[in-house]
Amino acid sequence: MNPDKIVNNVYRLPATVCCKELFEGIWPIPNGVMINSYLVKGSNKTVLIDYVKDWDGAKALVDSELDQLKIEENDIDYFVVNHMEPDHTGAIVDIVKKNPNAKILCSKKAVPLIEAFYGIKENIHVVEDGETLDLGEKTLQFFMTPNVHWPETMMTYLIEDKILFSCDAFGAYGIYKNSFDDQLTEKEWALLLPETERYFANIISSFSAFCEKAIKKLESVDVSIICPSHGIMWRKNPEKAIGLYSKLASYAKGKREKEITIVWSSMYGNTKAILDSFIDGVESVPGVKCYVFQVPQTHESFILEKAWRSEGLIVGMPTYEYKMFPPMYTVLDQMDRSHITNRKIARFGSYGWSGGALKQFLPFVESMKLDFLGEVEYQGYPSDEDKKKAFDLAARMAKEILEEK
Repeated sequence: MNPDKIVNNVYRLPATVCCKELFEGIWPIPNGVMINSYLVKGSNKTVLIDYVKDWDGAKALVDSELDQLKIEENDIDYFVVNHMEPDHTGAIVDIVKKNPNAKILCSKKAVPLIEAFYGIKENIHVVEDGETLDLGEKTLQFFMTPNVHWPETMMTYLIEDKILFSCDAFGAYGIYKNSFDDQLTEKEWALLLPETERYFANIISSFSAFCEKAIKKLESVDVSIICPSHGIMWRKNPEKAIGLYSKLASYAKGKREKEITIVWSSMYGNTKAILDSFIDGVESVPGVKCYVFQVPQTHESFILEKAWRSEGLIVGMPTYEYKMFPPMYTVLDQMDRSHITNRKIARFGSYGWSGGALKQFLPFVESMKLDFLGEVEYQGYPSDEDKKKAFDLAARMAKEILEEK
């Protein structure tokens, strides 16, 4: 790959991680993911903003791009750590070895992490909120944005060029041939928008309130270009990226879409047998959209993407050995961790000799502060009466969602 020139003496150093990997060891990335480092060359000093982990050849790609820019081993004066997660710092020891006099610039909370992860104690400078650094004709300014999405996170702003290096904020899954929003093809836009939503639901959703605080804090900063550490750069319409993240973060407070996500699992087809009645019930109310996912066939990453934006959830699982079907427990646990709260929810499921799934299901309802509208549970195969109850329950949920202001 080649470095991308953003403006004079400012470059993106992109690396790509292919689809066979799992992001954070959890999330599937069928379209891959980009990890972006940035180089800023002032007339006096040179700065590398964030780096990479030696993961799927990412480090070799970034090092090759530094070579293309004729950056020698000891040319880097400062290394900015916006966020300590290893996909942005994993090869920091290599930078330190090649540039023994380079200073690491980071937030106060990053210092113990740098030592714990990498054993580095020297040449670390803690930057304060709003502090500036003169590079000669270019000036960096640092803003603390904690919990987007680790407590030590900050963002770096290049004052003269109005560039915000936002690290994980405004990021997305996916690998894009074109670098900027004004270059994207229709096909790339069709990939970027849902992969932004899935990235947010997987990585940022638990920290939505902090994301909103960070956006509010930076409202007075004149931003012409947003340069995140994953995905594309936004130079034509950075407001679009900010607006998208603001909208996604607002779902935590209740401003969600008039949509229902149905997640179901079945052992021998008896729970599945009532699924269509729930789908038909939702679809009987025009204006309410329905998403349907089967588990464990569908990874929770993709379920979270739709559940995060949906006002309603319908969950179907059989009783398995007196408890909830295990794959569905995993999905609900991940929803709970991702703070998918204050939605409407209903449940359905079959059982054999004994029920029991509801007992394990109700603690999630309480923890997630869900409005439990009811369930349809039955022994063996659903009767026609069960199917009518399912239709009516789903239609009721859809109507209540449609009528909400």
